[in-house]
Amino acid sequence: MTAIEVSGLSKSFGGFHALKNVSFSVADGERRAIIGPNGAGKTTLFNAIAGQTRPTQGHVKIGAVETTGAPPHIMWRHGLTRTFQRNQLFPSVSVRDNVRLAAIAMHGIGGRLFSTLGRFPAVDESVTDILGRVHLIDRQDAIVRDLAYGEQRQLELALALVRRPKILMLDEPTAGMSPAETQAMIALLGGLPRDVTLLIVEHDMDVVFAIADIVTVLHLGEILTEGEPRVIQSDPRVVNVYLGRHAEDAS
Repeated sequence: MTAIEVSGLSKSFGGFHALKNVSFSVADGERRAIIGPNGAGKTTLFNAIAGQTRPTQGHVKIGAVETTGAPPHIMWRHGLTRTFQRNQLFPSVSVRDNVRLAAIAMHGIGGRLFSTLGRFPAVDESVTDILGRVHLIDRQDAIVRDLAYGEQRQLELALALVRRPKILMLDEPTAGMSPAETQAMIALLGGLPRDVTLLIVEHDMDVVFAIADIVTVLHLGEILTEGEPRVIQSDPRVVNVYLGRHAEDAS
């Protein structure tokens, strides 16, 4: 089954063509990475799929449903959730209450005070489960601004997962992380269940090659190539435009 299908997608900003006839499909449960140099069109492609921008031409389908140009809240109803390179957390409240807010929205009980959440055990059960999955259960009472940067990115992942996405789109999930934090995030993402389709934009090739089943390479708004990580890693065209090293060193 197909989770995401992109066909003939183009996006222009005035005379600038950010995307040019991009087509690819992502299977259910697949882990797909989108890579490319700065200006390749990665963010524009992500925004077009997730509903932040309407493409100039082409189509996007989530499953069998045409979603081209649908706003983000409609995409969420179809099971697609995304994160952004800059976090969107509430810094002055606890880790647990950040996840609770997302869970409240998920369960349709918005507008209630935190003090009433005991009436909704499903909320606290889901919050505890998600915090355990992202290894933040021991930090649940910490105030978000006091977290290490890597922990904040883990919390962002928790906020996405509490919505029970079928498709999870991650924009630079390890940007700004230390090597140890990056390895922890690789382990977290690698441990996600295969009923969650994963689409990531990522500059760190160690992350890409550790997580992705298939890598799509963008260059100047077009798909240069795509394939398994071992194939992409040794493709001289990719080495030339992105990896920046000799093909014989990339194998």
